[in-house]
Amino acid sequence: MSNELHARPLGITALIIFFLAGTLISFVAAVSLLVPSPFFESMWHVNPRGHDGLVRIGLWGVALLLAASISCGAAAIGLWLRARWGHGIAVALITINLLSDFANAVMGTEPRAIVGVPIAFALLLYLLRKRVRAFFKPGS
Repeated sequence: MSNELHARPLGITALIIFFLAGTLISFVAAVSLLVPSPFFESMWHVNPRGHDGLVRIGLWGVALLLAASISCGAAAIGLWLRARWGHGIAVALITINLLSDFANAVMGTEPRAIVGVPIAFALLLYLLRKRVRAFFKPGS
């Protein structure tokens, strides 16, 4: 194998950072639902409807956010390790995001979610490129 296949693509590095941010943000959001405090309140000004929905479903909201945090963390670690399973988790998470953004926009739940559709689509196209897939270790 050439060094070109061993060098981490910039796009993969960006996705690792993206998934690490998702890990931290979803974990802090879960904690904020478990331990409501003024310290956490300001972060929910960005998405008050999301907060209300998560509060309404109680501990299931916390579980959902913790599952998102763990999944994002697994994707970040897998991408860092060049593991095929990390690539698969990243593709799955971005696909779920694309579908949920599309559904939210079409159903009118969150019309602004349509902005995420082309972004998620572009990320999927990037991750599914042959050269990007070749970066990940076979059999891992």
